[in-house]
Amino acid sequence: MRVGIVILADERWRDGRERWRRAEEYGFHHAWTYDHIGWRDLVDGPWFDAVPTLTAAALSTSRIRLGTLVASPNFRHPVHFAREVTALDDISEGRVLLGIGAGGRDYDANVLGGPKLSPRAWADRFAEFVELLDAILTGDRTTYTGEHYRAVDARSTPGSVQRPRVPFVVAASGRRSLALAARFGQGWVTNGAGGEGLDGWWRSVADLSARFTDALAAAGRDPSSVDRYLSVDAAPVFSLSSVEYFRDAAGRAAELGFTDLITHWPRRESWYAGDEAVLDAVASEVVPGL
Repeated sequence: MRVGIVILADERWRDGRERWRRAEEYGFHHAWTYDHIGWRDLVDGPWFDAVPTLTAAALSTSRIRLGTLVASPNFRHPVHFAREVTALDDISEGRVLLGIGAGGRDYDANVLGGPKLSPRAWADRFAEFVELLDAILTGDRTTYTGEHYRAVDARSTPGSVQRPRVPFVVAASGRRSLALAARFGQGWVTNGAGGEGLDGWWRSVADLSARFTDALAAAGRDPSSVDRYLSVDAAPVFSLSSVEYFRDAAGRAAELGFTDLITHWPRRESWYAGDEAVLDAVASEVVPGL
C-alpha cells in the first residue's frame, strides 16, 4: 500500500512550501493539491492555482510524485492544459500524476458564467476532455471536433518525460465515467459514494471497486494493471483523527484491493481539521510498514 497526502493551496507559498518538503521527508509516495478556482466555503479565504503550486513543489522536492486531485473541464481546455502538464512533467523530471475528473457543480461550474449543463452533457464533456487530452499528449499533431471542445493542429512537442504520456488517475463513480477510467486510466480514484455512517461509506467503496473491476473486464484490461486510489477523507471520520484509525483505514482499503490511500494534511480548522502530531506519528509508525 502506497500512501499519499493532499496539501490544499490555501497558504502563500512562503508559508506552505514546508508542508511539501515535509511530505517528502515523511516518506509519502505522492502529494496532491486540489485543482479549483475556489472550493466550498474556503472560496472566501486564500486560494492559489494548482499548476504553479505544483511547479513550486516540484522545485522544492526531488523524489515524491505530484498530482492534481482532480483537474476538470470546468475551467480547463485540453489544448492549453496539455502544455501546462507537459511543462510540469518536465520541471518535475517525470514525477507528475494527473488526476482528472468531471468537475463539481458548485463554484467552479458557475464562476465563469457559462451555460448550465445537463447530467448527460456533463458526462459528454468529461469524455471529450479525457479523449482530447490523451490524443494531444500521445500524438504529434491533433485536430479534433467535438460538441464541447475543438482543436486545430495542436502540437505536443517535446512530449512528456513519462512515456507515452503522464499517467492519468481518473475519478469515476458512474457507469460512463468508470468505463472512461477503464479505457484511459493508469489509475482510478474514488471518494466512495456516501452511505449511512462509516460502515455504509465503506460498503459504497467496496461496491464501486467491484464495478470498476467489471469495467476493466469490459475494456479487456487486466485489473492488476491499473492502480486504485482511495481518497479516504470522504468518509465521515477524518483519517488522521488518530493513529489507530488511520491504520485501520489503510487495512480496510488494502483488503478491498486498493493500491494507494490518500489522506489530507491537517488544517487548523474547518475542513480536515486535525492535529499535526497525529500526522507525525502516522508518518513514523504506520507509513513505513505499509
